[in-house]
Parts: sequence; structure tokens; C-alpha cells
Amino acid sequence: MTRLALPQWAGTLAVKAAVFITVMCCALAAMLGVLVHVSVTNQTVGQARDLALSRLSDATRAYEAGDTLLPGAGVDPPELPGKLRRLARSGSRGTMVSDHHGRPTMWAAGPADRGRALAVEVDYSQQSRTIAGLDRAILWSSGLAIGVTLLVGAFAVTRVTRRLHATAQVARRISAGDLDARVDDPRTKDPTHPQDEVAAVAAALDSMAASLQGKLLSEQRFTADVAHELRTPLTGLHAAAELLPPGRPTELVRDRVAALRTLTEDLLEISRLDTGRERLEVDAEGLGALAERVVRASGTDTSVVVKRDAQVETDRRRLERVLGNLVANAHKHGRAPVSLTVDGPVVTVRDHGDGYPDYLVEHGPQRFRTEGGAKGHGLGLTIAVGQAEVLGARLTFANAADGGAVAVLTLG
Repeated sequence: MTRLALPQWAGTLAVKAAVFITVMCCALAAMLGVLVHVSVTNQTVGQARDLALSRLSDATRAYEAGDTLLPGAGVDPPELPGKLRRLARSGSRGTMVSDHHGRPTMWAAGPADRGRALAVEVDYSQQSRTIAGLDRAILWSSGLAIGVTLLVGAFAVTRVTRRLHATAQVARRISAGDLDARVDDPRTKDPTHPQDEVAAVAAALDSMAASLQGKLLSEQRFTADVAHELRTPLTGLHAAAELLPPGRPTELVRDRVAALRTLTEDLLEISRLDTGRERLEVDAEGLGALAERVVRASGTDTSVVVKRDAQVETDRRRLERVLGNLVANAHKHGRAPVSLTVDGPVVTVRDHGDGYPDYLVEHGPQRFRTEGGAKGHGLGLTIAVGQAEVLGARLTFANAADGGAVAVLTLG
């Protein structure tokens, strides 16, 4: 059975609100309908009862005077309800409504001589039709009122849920990295206009996004400035290290200078990725041949398995950077054997070490964070993720069931 597809804004809040409004309208309509029905019925029955008792009094006086009874009055009529007959014979007067000749009739009865009952009948058809018409009017008006109220309530709730849905969409865009996203609820622009709760949430989200954007931009500028400022002294330090006499101390100095230069270049690359201004140079590339070039350039013992080669439109330099970082990370933080597998547009890099930390699998790599005594700055995988995003590819991290880290790059 095919389920009815609801609009995106029709969430549980809208459904709950519609149900609540419907239930409250039904309860209110039922209560008012019962009150009106009881009030009008009591008034109508009371008027008919007073008329029947008045005629019973006239009939009693005529009967006691020996006059002829008027039509509708009689002694012990066979159609008189038994309960009312017994009441009259016991010496009391009373009234009762019952069907007589197919129409509702109001009976009034009182005691007569020799234990008999004197009764009169009053046609109750008009009053019965009035009450039935009133009941129908109550039902129709209640249904109409419920329908109108439900439509108005649904319209009002829909406006709120649409605004909440728009706010949630902006929050998801901010989470995805779009720091320029804003709700811009018009109700927040006029400080003299009272704000509802949705507008308050929208204003708080916009304020949080602006603050977050400012802090991230400040961090990005700081990273870029530090990297740029380090390049000049590092160039001089590298030149000075080249002038040192051969020996173990010189090798250590040159090694540390090279590591510092690599770190500086990584920081510069991350700052460029953070700005989001990177541009692709797209060309057709064979993944199998590109993977083999990356492994050869890495100088590592990495096996290349091409299950199914593929031609992709991509930026060769950036893709080589991503795969090179993944291979280098597998050898640096994992254990052999390390393999690079090409299966169509999917490239997998697998090692047999202790696997990725839990935080990395759940939230992705974070710069300058490593765990478990691992050495490094966490920049290699961060750059790989950033370059993959520029390529329009998806890079995911997982741990194999039998041990080892698995990075999967899926090209578009």
C-alpha cells in the first residue's frame, strides 16, 4: 500500500497540532451542543407540559361538573401509557411523552372517581420536529465550525512549521560548512515589533553563525599569517643548514628544517582550502595508471590492485595529493601490508595496523590532533579531506573487521 507523501514542513509538530485542534474543537462543539440541546429541550418540554396540565385542569373541572369532555380528553383511554395510568390512579398528577397513532404525544393524567384516570393528550409533533431540527443545526454548525477552525489552525501551524523548517535547513547548511547561511527572519529586523519564539530562535542562530564565522575566519587568517611569516626565516635557515659541514649534527638540523618546511607548506595549503577559492584543472585520467604513479612516487612498499579501471574527469595534481597522503598515513601510522585498490571510480587504501581512532571514524580528521601516542600533526588526512571536497569526491574512514584502517575515496 502506497503511503501519502507529506510535504517536508509537515512534521510531527504539525500533525500533533492538527490533532489537538481537532480534538479541542470536537470537545467544545459537543459541550456547547449538549448545553443548547438540553436547554431548548427543557424549555420546549416545559411549555408542552404546562399546556397539557392546563388542559387537564379544564378537563377535571368539566368532569366534576358533569359536562361533556373536550376532544383529546377521556377517562382511562386505552392509549394512556401504563406508568402514567398507575400514577394517576394512585392519586397524583403527571405528564409523559409517547407515540400515539404514529406521532409524538404529550399526555397529562390525574385521578378520577372509582380509581380511574382522567387523561388529556396534546400533539407534540411540532415540538419534536423543532428539537430534531435544532439537533441537525447543531451538528451542521459544529461540523462547519470544526472544519473552519481546523483550516485556520492548520494554516497558522503550517506557517510556524515552515519557518522552523527553514531555520533547520540553515542550521544544516552551517554544519556543512556554509558559514554565510542566515535565516534572515523579517520579524527580527524591526526591534519595535514583538518577536515570537521562532523569530527568537532564528535570531539566535544567525547570531551564533556570525560569531562562529568570525572566529573561524580569524583562525584561518592567523594560520595563513603564521605560515607566510615562517617561510622567510625557514628559507634562510635552510640555506644556512646547507652550508654546515657534513656530519651527524648537520643531518639532524637539515632533517628538522625539512620537517618544519613541510609543516609550513601544509599549513599554507590548509589555509588555501579554508578560503574555498581553489580552482580545478580538469582532465581525463585513468585511475589505475594514476594510482601506480602515486605509489612509485611515494617510494613505499604498497601493492596496487586494479579490479576495474575507470576514466574520470578530475584534477590530476589534487587527486595525486589525496592518494599520496592516504598512502603516507597508512605507512606512518599503520602496519604492512598496505594496499591501494581501484574498483571503478572507488579507490581504497588499506593497512593492517591498529586502525583509526574512534573520533576520526565518527567525525573525520582534525588538525593538530592525534591519539594513542601517534606522531604527527593530523594535517595529512585533513588536507586529503579538503582536496577531496574540492574534487567533488567523498572520502570516508573506517576500521576493518579483521584489523586495520580503511580509507575509501569515491569519485563523482
